[in-house]
Amino acid sequence: MRDDKLLTRIAGLLRQAEGTDNEHEAQTFMQAAQRLATAASIDLAVARAHDPAAARTAPVARQIAIGTKGKRGLRTYVALFVAIAHANDVKVDVASNSTFVLAYGFSGDIDSTEALYSSLVVQMVAASDAYLKAGGYKNEVAHKVVTQHSRWRTRRVVEQTPLSPITARLNFQSAFAERIGLRLTEARDEARAEAVAATSARSSSTQIALRDKEIAVVDFHRAESTARGTWRGSSASAGYSEAARRAGDSAGRRARLGEQGHLDGSRGALESG
Repeated sequence: MRDDKLLTRIAGLLRQAEGTDNEHEAQTFMQAAQRLATAASIDLAVARAHDPAAARTAPVARQIAIGTKGKRGLRTYVALFVAIAHANDVKVDVASNSTFVLAYGFSGDIDSTEALYSSLVVQMVAASDAYLKAGGYKNEVAHKVVTQHSRWRTRRVVEQTPLSPITARLNFQSAFAERIGLRLTEARDEARAEAVAATSARSSSTQIALRDKEIAVVDFHRAESTARGTWRGSSASAGYSEAARRAGDSAGRRARLGEQGHLDGSRGALESG
């Protein structure tokens, strides 16, 4: 498991992100938290490459609840988890009904993923609720590809319809998840570049250790996973709304971490509603 002192340092950064009203400061603290998590992951990867005892550490699989069966929009919650997992070197399989995921990776990386998700999923839902409550979406439209059948031919056309609440929510949350993924991946890449630069003469060994870690997770996932097919994210059947996606992307840029204070990965599934 990840060292308690490290989790305390991450928690401190998240509280600083939560406590500021300055969007740029909040993003700085959030990215610092991700860089710290990445740096710790790099240190462990290097240790595993050089320490026979540490080398015995292996990837694990962990089931994580996303939501209750029948709740609408679970696919966007999964999309958020997958985006965070990608930035933390964790592979993910998704249940067919999106009620849970199976995370594959080193324990500390899964811990970080769960901690980030615990905060961000609540923020995503709250932000989309506020967007719908404001009511501006009612003046927007959605575009949906439909199949039209006639006596002589079948064709696919794009229909424009009033933007419904569920379509607005799904588009908003999908864009939020994508933006979070970009932010965290950027922070991870910066941390890795700093780690390689800091080790100069040992940079090649650091890069090799990171590559070995990646291969270990991929091999473990291939050996353990029983998933069929590839998860493709949120369904486009509800329609596409540029306005809702812009709003979701903007909320993703403003999102802070640590709002719920969970850093132990203990948050359960969201309640059905």
